[in-house]
Amino acid sequence: VQLVESGGGSVQAGGSLKLSCSGSGYMFNSCRMGWFRQAPGKEREWVSLINADGTTTTTYTESVKGRFTISRGKFKNTVYLQMNSLKTEDTAVYYCAGCLWSVDGDHTSPANFRYWGQGTQVTVSS
Repeated sequence: VQLVESGGGSVQAGGSLKLSCSGSGYMFNSCRMGWFRQAPGKEREWVSLINADGTTTTTYTESVKGRFTISRGKFKNTVYLQMNSLKTEDTAVYYCAGCLWSVDGDHTSPANFRYWGQGTQVTVSS
């Protein structure tokens, strides 16, 4: 089972990036998928969640609402994070997370996700 992120990079404030998360070895379309981020010296922070395939329910942490959009790709084991109007405080390593251990688990807690990608660096400069 593997999750692989891509699409990170360096961008100026106000710019955009689109992160991709490609899963293999598991039916990731059947479970919730999330994005987290971790800035230097800080704890891993939940960013966004998309429900299992067949629903369009998405949620976002307050600081990215209206700027970030999570979606599933045509190929069901792919999840995207479109990031617009980037700010310097968005600088972090972004991680894709797949499948909660429990359907009722707190999706904002990293400990509740079964699978993780290796992370992709996003750097926003002023």
